[in-house]
Amino acid sequence: MTHSMPSQPSVDPQHPRGRMRVGIVLHDLSLGGTERIALRLANQWVQRGAEVTVFCGTRAGLLQALPGRGVRVQEAAPPIKRGPGSRLRLAKAAAQHFHAHPVDVCFVPGNFHWPVAPALAQLAPTRPLLVAQVSAALDKPQRGLLRQNWFEMRMRRLLGAADGIVCMSRRARDQANRILRRDVAIRIPLPALDTDCPAPMPVPSGCRTLLAAGRLVPEKGFHNLIAAFAQLNNPEARLVIVGSGPEEARLRRQISRLGLTGRVSLPGYASDIRSWLDQARAFVLSSRYEGFPAVLIEAFAAGRQVITTRCTHAIQELAIDGDIGSIVPVGDVPAMAAAMRHVLATPPADAAMLAARVANYRIGPLAEEYLRAFEHWIAHSRARDARPRRALTAPAEAPPRLGNAVLDLDAQSAQR
Repeated sequence: MTHSMPSQPSVDPQHPRGRMRVGIVLHDLSLGGTERIALRLANQWVQRGAEVTVFCGTRAGLLQALPGRGVRVQEAAPPIKRGPGSRLRLAKAAAQHFHAHPVDVCFVPGNFHWPVAPALAQLAPTRPLLVAQVSAALDKPQRGLLRQNWFEMRMRRLLGAADGIVCMSRRARDQANRILRRDVAIRIPLPALDTDCPAPMPVPSGCRTLLAAGRLVPEKGFHNLIAAFAQLNNPEARLVIVGSGPEEARLRRQISRLGLTGRVSLPGYASDIRSWLDQARAFVLSSRYEGFPAVLIEAFAAGRQVITTRCTHAIQELAIDGDIGSIVPVGDVPAMAAAMRHVLATPPADAAMLAARVANYRIGPLAEEYLRAFEHWIAHSRARDARPRRALTAPAEAPPRLGNAVLDLDAQSAQR
C-alpha cells in the first residue's frame, strides 16, 4: 500500500512554531552519536523558532560546547552521573523539571534513554507530547530468541505510552510498529550532514590511506581491523583510526606486536572527521553491531567508498554494493583484508556520485521534518487533561496514518 504526503499539517493556533517548547532528555553531554545528533537538532530547532531545553543529568562530556546560542541546558541538582540505577534517577529528575517548567514536546533520543519515558508519560496536568527515537538495532543476532523476546517486552513497557516513535530506516520503522503493536512509528533519515556540507574532494593521487573512526571500545571491532590490515602485505598502505576510548592501550600493544607502528596511527578524538576523509582512499567500518552509523553517510558525502561489516541495516537503506562499497561478515578478518586489498588495487569511484547518494541526509531539512511531525501530532492529540494521554492511533480519533510514508523523505525531499 502506498501513502501520499499530506499537505502542510494544520497547527494548533495555541502552539505556533515560534512558541513550540521542546524538551530533550540526555544523561550527559558525552561523546556519542545519539547525543551529538540530539544537540545538533536542538540547534536547528532553535533557529526555526522553537524554544528548546536540554535537561541532562550532568553537563559533563566532550560535547559541552555543541549546544548553540538559544539552547537552554539544565543540569539536574544534584548532578546525576552514569551508573547503576542512574537512568531511573534521571527520569525522576526530568519529570520534576518538566512538571515545573512545562513543554509541548518531550523528545527522548535513542534507545539508551528509553527508561526515562514512563516517568514523562505520567506528567499531569501538563502532560507533553512524548516522542522517542530508535537509534540502535531492534534485533541483534547475538541476542537469541529469548533475549529478543525480553527486549521487545521491555520496549513495550518503556514506550507503551509514547505518542510518536522516530526511526531512521524503513526496517526499524516496521519493526517498531510490530513490537509496539500499533502504527505509531515514522521514518526520518539520520540527520548526519550539515546543511552546508562541503562538496566532495577527489581522492588524492596515489593515496593508500584507509580511515576508520569511533570510540575505542570492543564492539567497534578495531582489533579485527588491525589484524586484517596486517594481512595486506602492502608497505605503502596506511591505516588511521580516529577516536578515543578504553581500548586504546590494548590496540597500541597490538599494533606494536604486529610490527605496524609506522603504518597504523591512533591520532585520538576529532570532533569532525571530514578533513581525515579528504585525505583517505576509503572508509572502513569494522563494528560488531551498529544502529544507523553516521560515519557511513559522512564517508559518502566526502566522496569515499566504504568497506563495512554486515553490522547494520543501514547497508540496505544506503544500498551499499558494487562500486560504492564492500560488505564483509562480522569478525571475518581474511574477508576484511581481501576487501581492503581490492579497494586499494582499483580506481576510486566518482566522488560526486557517492555524495549524491546521501544528499537527503542534511540536517536542515530533516530538522524541519521533526518539527512538522511534532506539529502534526500536537494538532491531532486529545485535549490535555490530568489523565495520561492515550496513543494517537486510538480508533475513535485516529489522525492520518503516519507509519509508512507521511515523513518518508525518499520521494518528497529528493527534489528539494
